[in-house]
Amino acid sequence: MGMDPARRIKKWDAKFNTARVKDTLDAMRPEMQSKVQSTFPDLTAMELQVKQVLDSKGVSIIQYPFYLSFGREIWRLIRHELSGSSLAREVAVLIMKWKDRGLSQTVLESIRSEVFNVPPPTP
Repeated sequence: MGMDPARRIKKWDAKFNTARVKDTLDAMRPEMQSKVQSTFPDLTAMELQVKQVLDSKGVSIIQYPFYLSFGREIWRLIRHELSGSSLAREVAVLIMKWKDRGLSQTVLESIRSEVFNVPPPTP
């Protein structure tokens, strides 16, 4: 038989004690703010490069958010210190995913090469 509803409510209430959550976030805020301040300029610069590739390829502005999401996924992989053939294979998977969602493989490959300097995977 399942857990008593009153017990579930009590556990949920303890888990979502907003004062405790606030104390935790307040303690973490200085480090989080430092990371944001050091990361956002790089993220913004990468997004600008992706937009420049999209401009050069004549991509409709309505599709920009999808290509930017693709770029952010590659950026995240690189920030997690993936490199070499592992990175190339992971980016190839991302290209297939976004191509299946209707984006241009040519444009995706241009972003991969021109913005991130990631080569295609070797067989």
